[in-house]
This record gives sequence, C-alpha cells and structure tokens, in this order.
Amino acid sequence: MQPPRLTETTARDDAIRRLLSRGGLIDITTTGRRTGKPRRLEIVFHNIDGRIVITGTPRADRTRAWLLNLATDPHITVHLKSTLDADLPGTARIITDAAERRGIAEWIVRHAWPRMDVEAMTAHSPMIEVTLQDHEA
Repeated sequence: MQPPRLTETTARDDAIRRLLSRGGLIDITTTGRRTGKPRRLEIVFHNIDGRIVITGTPRADRTRAWLLNLATDPHITVHLKSTLDADLPGTARIITDAAERRGIAEWIVRHAWPRMDVEAMTAHSPMIEVTLQDHEA
C-alpha cells in the first residue's frame, strides 16, 4: 500500500478542520478507570471560538462515567463519523472553574441549546475541553 499523496493528506486535513469548526455529533473513546478497557459513546461537541468543548445535560445526582474515566486518564479519541471517518487522538481537560463553566453554558444556551438553563448547566453539566493532536479546530 502506498502512502497517501500530499494533496490527499492536505484535503483530508482540511475536511477534518471544517468538520471540527462546526460542532456536531461525534463518538468519543475513553479508557475505563477500573477495567482499563476502551469505552465509546456518542456525544455532541461544540466549537467555541476555536475550542472543542464537550458538555452534556445537567444532572446533579451522579457524575457521568466518561467524565470519571477522563479524570483518571485524560487521553481521549474523537471519532468523526458524519461525512468523514477519522479517529483523532487528544487529551481532555475537565472544566471546573466556575466563571469558565458559566461562559460555556451561556454560549451553549445562546447558540445551540436555547431551552437549557444556564444556572443548571453551570452547576451540574459535565464539561471538558479537548485538545487534539495535530489538528486545529
């Protein structure tokens, strides 16, 4: 098998950047904190001023398993799957700062989920920022 030509790689990278710039539905894989096995789930991401942010609906009664997994091992794989299949390795940072969480919640309510409550999201939504290797958002 021959390696991809430079133009093919450039076109693919450009397509990945375009997809990441919009936000949308992806899969992520984390490493199970107890089992060490890969755990994959479907989730929505947002591109907020060039930052890849993953959050979810507020839930005060428990912390999501994927967030606990990332607290143990921040390595993550983002799987693009809409018009382009790509597996992108990266690292996740759990967002804990109250002001940063509020800013993200306000952006999401304004641009993506208008029926969501900013206060509830700030207090109880999982929030991470993903830094991908070799790809800008």
